[in-house]
Amino acid sequence: MNLLKEFQRWLVEDGKAKQTTDSYVSDVKQFQLYLTEKVADEQQPLSRFSFVRYKQHLLDHEFKISTINKKVNSLKVFNDFLQLKGLVDGNYIQLRKDRVQIASGSEQVVEALTDAEVERVLAFVGDEAKVSIRNRLIVHTLLYTAVRVSELVHIKLTDIDSLTSTLVVRGKGGKVREIGIRNDLMELIKVYRVGERKESKFHESEYLFVSQRSKIMHRDAVRNWLAKVSDDIGIKLYPHIFRRTCATLLLTRGVPIVTVSKILGHHSVDMTSKLYILTSRKDKQLALDLL
Repeated sequence: MNLLKEFQRWLVEDGKAKQTTDSYVSDVKQFQLYLTEKVADEQQPLSRFSFVRYKQHLLDHEFKISTINKKVNSLKVFNDFLQLKGLVDGNYIQLRKDRVQIASGSEQVVEALTDAEVERVLAFVGDEAKVSIRNRLIVHTLLYTAVRVSELVHIKLTDIDSLTSTLVVRGKGGKVREIGIRNDLMELIKVYRVGERKESKFHESEYLFVSQRSKIMHRDAVRNWLAKVSDDIGIKLYPHIFRRTCATLLLTRGVPIVTVSKILGHHSVDMTSKLYILTSRKDKQLALDLL
């Protein structure tokens, strides 16, 4: 079996974009070449030992941190593929632990989830046996509207217009902004309202998100739940990372910064630029690394 071709086919069948697929395959190919040259006695296609040696090799040869972290992420996806196919029985790479940390005082990089991490989070919260509809809706709302957690818990039923698929958000300083709601998010809101929420003793609350003990969910409850499931998913989660991820993904997909600024509710484009332009530069460099 040509493992690299099988990996490529798996990525394509999983719906990965061509650029993403090519990037993952290229990184795994470089790792395999390293194994052939430096770790000839390695029997498994991937192990903790071989990964650690390869990462050290990259560090010793002074690869850029962004490049190393990109390769670490690719190998994590490869690890997932090997486990799914039964070719290895270990989860040898932990992104939170194995990514190279940027030294204090270095250029600021906004922390955001990668495409692969977003997929893992959505897959986890999509499991009805593990996650309630309300909590799934919380994650989807944070990710696809970029609202702050304080704004999230104060969303009222009257803030949602199902006819125009829009959400009115009341932000800092009493500022009001309108955000479009994706069709799948709109559908999930409906499922929650006619199901779990309707069965709650606080179903008459004016707020969208209710808890078992209150007519309005507390933002600490959101933070605590995300922290709790972080270990299960293997990614450090907290409310604001979804806001950062949404903004970062919009910018890297070519959405004008003025539009992103309005979605975030920033008082100026300069604030958006200051917070997110460095991430955009990083992603451009990663794109050039694919050449």
